[in-house]
Amino acid sequence: MQEVNAQKASWIWYPGDFDIYMSNVMQNRRTERGSFFPPFWKMDSHYVLVDFHKEFNLAAAEKVKLYVEGAYNVKIDGQALFGFPKTITIPAGKHKLSLKVYGQANVPAIFVQGKTVVSDNTWLTTFEDKEWIDASGKTSDKSGTTFVNAGTWNLTDPLTPPSKFKLPVTPMAAVKTEKNGAGFVSDFGKETFGFVKLHGLRGKGKLMIYYGESKEEALSTDKCETLDALEIDLSMKKDSVIGLSKAFRYVNCQHEGSVSLDSISMLYEYAPVAEKGSFKSSDVELNKIYDVAKYTFQLNTREFFIDGIKRDRWVWSGDAYQSYLMNYYSFFDAPTVKRTLWAQRGKDPVTAHINTIMDYSFYWFLGIYDYYKFTGDEKFVSEIYPRMKSLMKYINGRQNKNGLLEWMPGDWIFIDWADKLSKEGEVSFEQLLYCRSLETMALCANLAGDVAGAAAYTKHAATLRTKIFDLYWNNDKQALVHSRIDGRQTDNVTRYANMFGIFFDYFTPAQKLAVKQHVLLNDNINKITTPYMRFYELEALCAMGEQAYVLKEMKSYWGGMLNLGATSFWEEYNPAKKDTAHLAMYGRPFGKSLCHAWGASPIYLLGKYYLGVKPLTAGYQTYIIEPSLGGLSWMEGKVPTPEGDIEVYCSNKEIKISAAVGEGKLRFKSSSKPVVKNATVTEISKGLYEIVVKKGVDYSVKYAAVK
Repeated sequence: MQEVNAQKASWIWYPGDFDIYMSNVMQNRRTERGSFFPPFWKMDSHYVLVDFHKEFNLAAAEKVKLYVEGAYNVKIDGQALFGFPKTITIPAGKHKLSLKVYGQANVPAIFVQGKTVVSDNTWLTTFEDKEWIDASGKTSDKSGTTFVNAGTWNLTDPLTPPSKFKLPVTPMAAVKTEKNGAGFVSDFGKETFGFVKLHGLRGKGKLMIYYGESKEEALSTDKCETLDALEIDLSMKKDSVIGLSKAFRYVNCQHEGSVSLDSISMLYEYAPVAEKGSFKSSDVELNKIYDVAKYTFQLNTREFFIDGIKRDRWVWSGDAYQSYLMNYYSFFDAPTVKRTLWAQRGKDPVTAHINTIMDYSFYWFLGIYDYYKFTGDEKFVSEIYPRMKSLMKYINGRQNKNGLLEWMPGDWIFIDWADKLSKEGEVSFEQLLYCRSLETMALCANLAGDVAGAAAYTKHAATLRTKIFDLYWNNDKQALVHSRIDGRQTDNVTRYANMFGIFFDYFTPAQKLAVKQHVLLNDNINKITTPYMRFYELEALCAMGEQAYVLKEMKSYWGGMLNLGATSFWEEYNPAKKDTAHLAMYGRPFGKSLCHAWGASPIYLLGKYYLGVKPLTAGYQTYIIEPSLGGLSWMEGKVPTPEGDIEVYCSNKEIKISAAVGEGKLRFKSSSKPVVKNATVTEISKGLYEIVVKKGVDYSVKYAAVK
């Protein structure tokens, strides 16, 4: 029984339904040179008939307004009211309010607003997957129907239903415009995203608009990736806005006939996330890398975390997984993580991997594992756990006779964009992700109260982990080999499984050192050229204490893009390429995304491995801070948590800590005993010290950095 409350009302729906609906809307906005370009995987839809209800205990009768998307009925204590009431009165006392909503085109959703009777995520909902008939043949709600808490995006305007949801926009002007042919090219100064606004348009004829992340692309009227072709017939000047948002820096407007156009501006479209995390250091170039990475990530944070703003604008699981991690060290926007996880997973039955990619199904599981670790949101894990189970059941059903996974018809094994990367046989990288996903299932099964499932997943994960090292570890190569074909190890060693094995903590200390030497720092092993996998390679090196090396790599790799004029980070960067070759990909001269979410990984690396802040238990109730300057003279920053920020300052002489959450441990090396006023210093091994960090207490530690 729910007692009265005064929470603000919000639109609610069956959990995951609006996430799936809106992801369908967003992902089907993609075009290539004006052609509609939909996703190439199965797209699910919302449940079309949904029941909502909640019980209230009212001190006095209450007048309640109802707003509904769809056809609906209303019941009080099981008694239906006439018609489609917009306002009802609920008597004093204990009563159950129910609404059943049918909606084919839009997601069934309700907004209920009274003084204390309001719609929020405490309402229960079902799509009526079981009959409500008891043993006597009478209708009942006690026969096993699954009720779950309603979903919400905190949409609090009753007059703006979910189907009308839009991200906010703000006007922005071009910074430079120059004449070009029969029109002009406008430069907005940096990579951006939104709707082009046409000013003073009139005449009769055609207006062509060519968009470019680079000037070369905007000027290439036959090869640019996105464009608009408008037929104009206006006798008077008019301002108008292009209907589809685009990514661009440059816009090339060319007109024919009597068409004229005074100028263009834009409506910048953005997700209203708060900037919580920060980083600044003694290295000016590194600071710029961080700032551009954060801007790159912000552009790719939309209704969901997407891959890139120009080309796909799709919810790719591998891209999104990295976005989750970057998000925890920048915006800490939990709702967008949950939306993206719901949208990726879709509905049962499972008939293919997420995005059709085997590794991307595993990243989905890993995303839930990390979400719980950073947020402590057990409720979400319990809500999504049934869909975790059905996806894992699908995957387990695709094991071969060795209990391993390999390509099957309908699968795409991606791993990375890399030349001559074999996907044949039983690839070790896929088995590692599979093992981690089973460990995630065990964790989430425990949270969801599935004791038997937790035991089964734990056993399966342990068996697979042993098998991985029995089958793939090569003592001569001191590494995991890339694959097995026909039951035999291949000679090929790649970085992928080996670097994941380090930060999954699957290796022994001796194996970690061997992998670092023989793989990560070995130039004879094929190098990684995508920011996507550089993310993991540099994380593995940081986990091995190589922050000084990684700092040089970040400055070289991301600094290299900045030196070429990047205002956001790219889908791929190969320093060996020259001039406009940097813009090409997929056999197209401008196919590459110059603003790609996976290019923003310095956000994550600097927060986790330089400021050194990591949760030890869910939601930062306990955590560790291990600052590592990596050659910097000083650094400072904030790492957001569910309850506030953890602030860190570190130089060669002093560490300052302030935390608004839980209880932490500050761990650092010093060549002499450090001095701190309000904490006890413990030497946990020679030269390695630790203090306990309490919530709301500021700490200043004077120490002597180890050279």
